[in-house]
Amino acid sequence: MIQHLQDTITLNNGLQMPGMGLGVFQVENDATAEMVKNAIEVGYRSIDTAAIYGNEVGVGEGINLALASTNLRREDLFITSKVWNDGLSYDDTIAAYEESLQKLGLEYLDLYLIHWPGKDKYAESWRALEDLYEQGKIKAIGVCNFTIAHLENLLSFARIKPVVNQVEFHPHLQQVELRTFCYKHQIHLEAWAPLMQGGLLEDDTIAQIATKYGKSIAQVILRWDVQNGVITIPKSVRRERMLQNADIFDFHLTDEEMAIINLMNLEQRVGPNPDEFDFAL
Repeated sequence: MIQHLQDTITLNNGLQMPGMGLGVFQVENDATAEMVKNAIEVGYRSIDTAAIYGNEVGVGEGINLALASTNLRREDLFITSKVWNDGLSYDDTIAAYEESLQKLGLEYLDLYLIHWPGKDKYAESWRALEDLYEQGKIKAIGVCNFTIAHLENLLSFARIKPVVNQVEFHPHLQQVELRTFCYKHQIHLEAWAPLMQGGLLEDDTIAQIATKYGKSIAQVILRWDVQNGVITIPKSVRRERMLQNADIFDFHLTDEEMAIINLMNLEQRVGPNPDEFDFAL
């Protein structure tokens, strides 16, 4: 379990990844640079973007601004991007990676993910990721939104095991069986929409726990993530909210409080179900 914002977890290939980072989903490109710069300046070291977000240029600009205003080096940061559903052939994946790298203005990515499994499309894309990894162009490779069935199939032919599976995860969607499967196979679970895109920020049950510690509902949920060993990447455009989201390391939820939140699971999604998502483009 991580103990502070810059604390890391060890991935199955030995790479160190911050256990908490910043997501930039649904942030306009022209607002992203300042957001990323602020995040790095206040202590975030992991930034998660994707080709489909349309803000990789802004992320790259924010990284450069932050490196210019701090004593940090590129290797102090952990940058993630993802290949979209229209680029899941071998050649398309290679081209998508190169395009993301060019937009970000980086020489390598720390982590590159297949954004959605698609319908029987990801085998060639994974082979491309494996080749990029073996060529040293990516520090680690993984997937997003893969179910147990997707992972079982991937592991049946993969030369390299994914280091993470980034999925929707929050108190109303706890992915218990998937977490167990990933843990068994040394694949770290990473949470997107950890706050259910704001849908849990007025929850009375969590509010009672938050009041006890003088914390916000968001801080309690993020603390629950951390204590579950789940990598989390909350999004916030505002600097003060970034600081609040990171201020979760001075309290500890009791076993009873963890159990109370665990009972909130409703299998309720705010995003698409990977088995039902329409991948036709």
